[in-house]
Amino acid sequence: MAMTGVLRPGHVAVRVLDLDEAVKFYGDVMGLVETGRDDMGRVYFKCWDEQDHSSYIIREAEQAGVDFVGFKVLDSATLDKLEKDLNAYGVETRRLEAGDLLETGERVRFTLPSGHEFELFAEKTKVGNGMGLTNPAPWYTQSEHGIAPVRLDHMLLYGPDIAKVKAIFEDVLGFYLVERVLGEDNETEAGIWLSCSHKVHDIAFVEYPEPGKLHHTSFLMESWERVLRAGDIMSMNKVAVDIGPTRHGITRGCTIYAWDPSGNRFETFMGGYHPYPDYETITWTWDNFAQGLDYPQRKLHESFLTIVS
Repeated sequence: MAMTGVLRPGHVAVRVLDLDEAVKFYGDVMGLVETGRDDMGRVYFKCWDEQDHSSYIIREAEQAGVDFVGFKVLDSATLDKLEKDLNAYGVETRRLEAGDLLETGERVRFTLPSGHEFELFAEKTKVGNGMGLTNPAPWYTQSEHGIAPVRLDHMLLYGPDIAKVKAIFEDVLGFYLVERVLGEDNETEAGIWLSCSHKVHDIAFVEYPEPGKLHHTSFLMESWERVLRAGDIMSMNKVAVDIGPTRHGITRGCTIYAWDPSGNRFETFMGGYHPYPDYETITWTWDNFAQGLDYPQRKLHESFLTIVS
């Protein structure tokens, strides 16, 4: 499909309780590549096969959770147009100057009805994946260090008013609804999985009374074997695991969920199908949500449903 408008998840900024501990975890256990630090105390990482300077940003705080989520758009003209479209839709935006986030251009920031800070940007310094653009090898040493995900894949965010969130993403930002979970009334949408590409989801939201909550950030693995290897590394390093290894019914993805030392949940994910905007939305009813969550066990894991940061 032609990639225009909003392209993909660009970065997520999360809060950690102990910066030194988190840097060691994300660098040595997760195998992310540290790319910089700024005078605000933020540490920047990327996955080994990503081209852009950073996709995962951490800072120390008294409470874990998410500061903001950013998506990359095609170019500056697209950024300007989407800002105008958001304003016309009744969404108030604000511009953050280039360089406010390390190696990143101007950003358009707005608050979603779910309470999350969301932003769009067009420019970020490209640092490459360490293999060059001429006759590259298929992998290098960094791809074998720690869990070593390929890229930042998606986020699941918890908050109120996800019907209004969905309207902004569909009507203004050009996303489409891939899958959904209905609530106990079998009418209201309790969870929505949205895509701006041909991925099974680029972002997802679940209805939740508290605003601005992070359920998980997801990192893409190349294969089921790499997910299982990630599980081995988690056990070797005594990482607290939530669910998995298992397979979702929703999205068909194969997964392990675990927590970083601060209590931010992350996912090592692979698989899923490849939808297009003309595909019809898949619906999961509440009475079968357990199979949607954990297809082999058909189990609703209480921790998965209730623990957020």
